[in-house]
Amino acid sequence: MTSPDDAILDLPFDAEAMLAGLRRWVECESPTFDAAAVNRMMAMAARDLALLGATVETIPGRMGLGDCVRARFPHPSREPGILVLAHLDTVHPVGTLAGGLPFRREGAKAFGPGIQDMKGGTYLAMEAMAQLLRAGIAPSRPVTFLLTSDEEIGSPSTRDLIEAEAARHAVVLVPEPARPDGGVVTGRYAIARFQLRTTGRPSHAGARLAEGRSAIREMCRQVLAIEAMTSEDCTFSVGVMRGGQWVNCVPTHCEAEVLSMAKRQQDLDAAVEKMLALKSSTPDVTLTVTRGVTRPVWEPDERVMALHAKAEALARRLGFSVPPQSSGGGSDGNFTGAMGVPTLDGLGVRGGMAHTLEEHIIVESLAERGRLFAGLLQVV
Repeated sequence: MTSPDDAILDLPFDAEAMLAGLRRWVECESPTFDAAAVNRMMAMAARDLALLGATVETIPGRMGLGDCVRARFPHPSREPGILVLAHLDTVHPVGTLAGGLPFRREGAKAFGPGIQDMKGGTYLAMEAMAQLLRAGIAPSRPVTFLLTSDEEIGSPSTRDLIEAEAARHAVVLVPEPARPDGGVVTGRYAIARFQLRTTGRPSHAGARLAEGRSAIREMCRQVLAIEAMTSEDCTFSVGVMRGGQWVNCVPTHCEAEVLSMAKRQQDLDAAVEKMLALKSSTPDVTLTVTRGVTRPVWEPDERVMALHAKAEALARRLGFSVPPQSSGGGSDGNFTGAMGVPTLDGLGVRGGMAHTLEEHIIVESLAERGRLFAGLLQVV
């Protein structure tokens, strides 16, 4: 009898053909805050999944964000299944293809907006399912794909959908990018986001500068103080700041967005207390801090490590290794892992420089990791 390990060795994964298919996805730009662009990407993926025989449902977006897609594949069993959890929104604005990051191939690498995080991983997961269907190999359990639209901003509109879907499944597989050493993710750190706003006093910057109280100046002081709170236990970073309208006016308002990350939930809870306790250092300038989206800490348990052991056994059969690690940089796996649903993350492509104009994948990893994903669909 052919074992699942042997079967995946015979599946005809072709990295070059996969790259050609992936290119269509990459060239359909889909930044989170452009709902129409995200919906175009969702429609493309929905059609691809429907062509494979899935029953596809589009779930309308909310909060002004894009739609989601749920695709269920037919299976003889009614037992709790496998949830493939992925997102198709990216951090790259429309126009990135024509500007700093066109799709291109350079040797072993392919570049493009969202190609690593995480269109490459989502595409290889779909191709893994396609290969099994073409070979007449049934997954071990029913398979559902849930493609979401707002992961890059913390999943504010989709967390409830993700958790509800995960609760109906036995296992969650997340094709986020592989770790730099090719490893997979068996836990993720806790993350919190905050919105800050300073309000000062306007005045004419040329004629009455001393009468004004600059909201930007106070925010700059806060930025330095916040980032100085970073320690081994918890990090703080300011990623967005907006303020002022006219250069000849002392600015009345300034806004900033802060990200805090910790390996332990208690350390993140302490960070939240510090952030919410911040006070303005400037008379006549007010500071407000609002807590935003939070991702809970996900710590591996014995069921997660048993899931990893299956992945490692498959990977070794394929000639490589997938060492486990807990990771910073949240994903929707934070939610499902924290729920206690066995979750394996970081199953996507190898590559680097995500969220930058050098974002790329290692092309051969499309087939390598696709074959691993197909094996997991057979054995988990």
